[in-house]
Amino acid sequence: MSENQNAQDLLIEEDVYLTSGVHIGTQQKSADMKDFIFKVRTDGLYVLNIKKTDSRLRLAAKMLAGFKPEEVLVVSARQYGQKPVRVFSNKIGCSAFPGRFVPGTLTNPMLDVYVEPKLIMVTDPAADQQALREAVKSRIPVIGLCDANNETKYVDLIIPANNKGRRSLAVIYWLLTREVLKARGELQSNTDFKDDIKDFEATL
Repeated sequence: MSENQNAQDLLIEEDVYLTSGVHIGTQQKSADMKDFIFKVRTDGLYVLNIKKTDSRLRLAAKMLAGFKPEEVLVVSARQYGQKPVRVFSNKIGCSAFPGRFVPGTLTNPMLDVYVEPKLIMVTDPAADQQALREAVKSRIPVIGLCDANNETKYVDLIIPANNKGRRSLAVIYWLLTREVLKARGELQSNTDFKDDIKDFEATL
Protein backbone atom coordinates (compact mmCIF):
# COMPACT_ATOMS: atom_id res chain seq x y z
CA MET A 1 0.00 0.00 0.00
CA SER A 2 1.62 3.27 -1.05
CA GLU A 3 1.46 6.31 1.20
CA ASN A 4 -0.35 8.23 -1.55
CA GLN A 5 -3.61 6.34 -1.72
CA ASN A 6 -6.72 8.18 -2.78
CA ALA A 7 -9.14 9.53 -0.21
CA GLN A 8 -11.71 6.88 -1.14
CA ASP A 9 -9.15 4.20 -0.21
CA LEU A 10 -8.85 5.33 3.40
CA LEU A 11 -9.77 2.92 6.20
CA ILE A 12 -12.60 5.23 7.27
CA GLU A 13 -14.28 8.30 5.84
CA GLU A 14 -11.78 11.15 5.72
CA ASP A 15 -14.37 13.20 7.60
CA VAL A 16 -14.06 10.91 10.65
CA TYR A 17 -10.32 11.53 10.80
CA LEU A 18 -10.83 15.26 10.42
CA THR A 19 -13.72 15.76 12.87
CA SER A 20 -11.83 13.69 15.45
CA GLY A 21 -8.75 15.89 15.07
CA VAL A 22 -6.44 12.98 14.26
CA HIS A 23 -4.54 15.31 11.92
CA ILE A 24 -4.18 18.26 14.32
CA GLY A 25 -0.60 18.44 15.51
CA THR A 26 1.22 20.76 17.90
CA GLN A 27 2.70 24.23 17.46
CA GLN A 28 6.18 22.78 17.48
CA LYS A 29 7.57 20.27 15.04
CA SER A 30 10.57 18.01 15.38
CA ALA A 31 12.98 17.36 12.53
CA ASP A 32 12.02 13.67 12.85
CA MET A 33 8.40 14.38 11.93
CA LYS A 34 8.86 16.76 9.00
CA ASP A 35 8.01 14.07 6.41
CA PHE A 36 4.61 13.50 8.04
CA ILE A 37 3.53 17.14 8.13
CA PHE A 38 1.05 18.28 5.51
CA LYS A 39 1.02 22.02 6.24
CA VAL A 40 1.10 24.63 8.98
CA ARG A 41 -2.12 26.49 9.81
CA THR A 42 -2.40 30.24 10.25
CA ASP A 43 -2.69 29.71 14.02
CA GLY A 44 0.70 27.96 13.99
CA LEU A 45 -0.55 24.40 14.45
CA TYR A 46 1.12 21.80 12.28
CA VAL A 47 -1.28 19.56 10.37
CA LEU A 48 -0.36 15.90 9.90
CA ASN A 49 -0.82 14.04 6.62
CA ILE A 50 -3.91 11.84 7.06
CA LYS A 51 -3.00 9.57 4.15
CA LYS A 52 0.29 8.75 5.84
CA THR A 53 -1.52 8.16 9.14
CA ASP A 54 -3.89 5.79 7.35
CA SER A 55 -1.18 3.78 5.61
CA ARG A 56 0.87 3.52 8.83
CA LEU A 57 -2.21 2.23 10.68
CA ARG A 58 -2.44 -0.55 8.07
CA LEU A 59 1.22 -1.43 8.57
CA ALA A 60 0.85 -1.35 12.37
CA ALA A 61 -2.19 -3.63 12.26
CA LYS A 62 -0.30 -6.17 10.13
CA MET A 63 2.67 -5.96 12.49
CA LEU A 64 0.48 -6.38 15.59
CA ALA A 65 -1.38 -9.30 14.01
CA GLY A 66 1.94 -11.01 13.30
CA PHE A 67 2.56 -11.56 17.02
CA LYS A 68 0.65 -13.72 19.47
CA PRO A 69 -1.67 -11.47 21.53
CA GLU A 70 0.21 -12.25 24.75
CA GLU A 71 3.49 -11.08 23.14
CA VAL A 72 2.19 -7.51 22.71
CA LEU A 73 2.21 -4.76 25.33
CA VAL A 74 0.50 -1.39 24.79
CA VAL A 75 1.13 1.53 27.13
CA SER A 76 -0.29 4.99 27.78
CA ALA A 77 0.72 7.34 30.55
CA ARG A 78 -1.53 9.99 29.01
CA GLN A 79 -4.93 10.22 30.66
CA TYR A 80 -6.95 10.25 27.41
CA GLY A 81 -5.04 7.21 26.13
CA GLN A 82 -5.73 4.98 29.11
CA LYS A 83 -9.28 3.91 28.28
CA PRO A 84 -8.57 3.35 24.55
CA VAL A 85 -5.53 1.25 25.47
CA ARG A 86 -7.54 -0.83 27.96
CA VAL A 87 -10.39 -1.47 25.49
CA PHE A 88 -7.93 -2.23 22.66
CA SER A 89 -6.04 -4.74 24.82
CA ASN A 90 -9.30 -6.44 25.89
CA LYS A 91 -10.47 -6.75 22.29
CA ILE A 92 -7.25 -8.13 20.82
CA GLY A 93 -6.09 -10.01 23.92
CA CYS A 94 -2.78 -8.24 24.52
CA SER A 95 -1.35 -6.78 27.74
CA ALA A 96 -1.87 -3.14 28.64
CA PHE A 97 -0.15 -0.72 30.97
CA PRO A 98 -2.43 2.32 31.35
CA GLY A 99 -1.22 4.99 33.75
CA ARG A 100 2.23 5.40 35.28
CA PHE A 101 4.70 2.89 33.88
CA VAL A 102 6.55 1.18 36.74
CA PRO A 103 10.32 1.42 36.18
CA GLY A 104 11.77 -2.05 35.61
CA THR A 105 8.58 -3.50 34.10
CA LEU A 106 10.59 -4.68 31.07
CA THR A 107 14.03 -4.99 32.66
CA ASN A 108 13.71 -6.26 36.27
CA PRO A 109 12.52 -9.89 36.60
CA MET A 110 12.21 -9.42 40.38
CA LEU A 111 9.19 -7.13 39.96
CA ASP A 112 5.63 -8.49 40.19
CA VAL A 113 4.69 -6.48 37.09
CA TYR A 114 7.65 -7.76 35.02
CA VAL A 115 6.69 -8.76 31.47
CA GLU A 116 8.64 -9.91 28.41
CA PRO A 117 6.73 -8.69 25.36
CA LYS A 118 8.05 -9.14 21.84
CA LEU A 119 6.40 -5.91 20.61
CA ILE A 120 5.45 -2.74 22.44
CA MET A 121 3.19 0.11 21.37
CA VAL A 122 3.47 3.54 23.00
CA THR A 123 0.76 6.17 22.84
CA ASP A 124 3.26 9.03 23.10
CA PRO A 125 7.06 8.53 22.98
CA ALA A 126 7.50 11.55 25.27
CA ALA A 127 4.93 10.67 27.93
CA ASP A 128 5.85 6.98 27.68
CA GLN A 129 9.61 7.54 27.65
CA GLN A 130 10.27 5.11 30.54
CA ALA A 131 8.61 2.27 28.62
CA LEU A 132 10.38 3.35 25.43
CA ARG A 133 13.82 3.37 27.11
CA GLU A 134 13.27 -0.09 28.59
CA ALA A 135 12.03 -1.46 25.26
CA VAL A 136 15.18 -0.18 23.55
CA LYS A 137 17.39 -1.68 26.29
CA SER A 138 15.55 -5.01 25.92
CA ARG A 139 15.66 -4.84 22.10
CA ILE A 140 11.90 -4.91 21.75
CA PRO A 141 10.52 -3.28 18.57
CA VAL A 142 8.33 -0.23 19.16
CA ILE A 143 5.24 1.11 17.39
CA GLY A 144 4.54 4.70 18.42
CA LEU A 145 1.80 7.27 17.91
CA CYS A 146 3.87 10.34 17.11
CA ASP A 147 2.66 13.94 17.10
CA ALA A 148 4.32 16.78 15.18
CA ASN A 149 6.66 17.54 18.08
CA ASN A 150 7.80 14.00 18.97
CA GLU A 151 11.36 12.72 18.73
CA THR A 152 11.19 9.35 17.01
CA LYS A 153 14.74 8.04 17.32
CA TYR A 154 13.74 4.81 19.08
CA VAL A 155 10.39 4.23 17.36
CA ASP A 156 10.51 1.48 14.74
CA LEU A 157 7.10 2.17 13.19
CA ILE A 158 5.79 5.73 13.40
CA ILE A 159 2.04 6.39 13.19
CA PRO A 160 1.68 10.17 12.73
CA ALA A 161 -1.30 11.27 14.81
CA ASN A 162 -2.63 13.64 17.41
CA ASN A 163 -1.66 11.60 20.47
CA LYS A 164 -3.13 14.00 23.03
CA GLY A 165 -6.76 14.40 21.95
CA ARG A 166 -9.51 12.32 23.56
CA ARG A 167 -11.46 11.69 20.36
CA SER A 168 -8.34 11.26 18.24
CA LEU A 169 -6.97 8.50 20.49
CA ALA A 170 -10.36 6.77 20.52
CA VAL A 171 -10.46 6.72 16.70
CA ILE A 172 -6.86 5.45 16.39
CA TYR A 173 -7.30 2.56 18.83
CA TRP A 174 -10.77 1.71 17.50
CA LEU A 175 -9.41 1.50 13.95
CA LEU A 176 -6.37 -0.50 15.04
CA THR A 177 -8.61 -2.97 16.87
CA ARG A 178 -10.74 -3.51 13.76
CA GLU A 179 -7.75 -3.84 11.44
CA VAL A 180 -5.85 -6.26 13.73
CA LEU A 181 -8.93 -8.49 14.03
CA LYS A 182 -9.35 -8.41 10.24
CA ALA A 183 -5.66 -9.20 9.69
CA ARG A 184 -6.01 -12.20 12.01
CA GLY A 185 -9.07 -13.40 10.11
CA GLU A 186 -11.32 -12.96 13.15
CA LEU A 187 -13.41 -10.40 11.27
CA GLN A 188 -14.43 -10.89 7.67
CA SER A 189 -15.41 -7.30 6.96
CA ASN A 190 -15.81 -3.88 8.55
CA THR A 191 -19.53 -4.48 9.03
CA ASP A 192 -18.73 -7.42 11.33
CA PHE A 193 -17.08 -4.99 13.75
CA LYS A 194 -19.83 -3.91 16.13
CA ASP A 195 -17.87 -1.66 18.49
CA ASP A 196 -18.38 2.07 18.32
CA ILE A 197 -15.68 4.76 18.53
CA LYS A 198 -17.45 6.03 21.68
CA ASP A 199 -16.68 2.67 23.35
CA PHE A 200 -12.99 3.61 23.18
CA GLU A 201 -13.34 7.24 24.23
CA ALA A 202 -12.12 8.39 27.63
CA THR A 203 -14.77 10.03 29.78
CA LEU A 204 -14.21 13.62 30.81
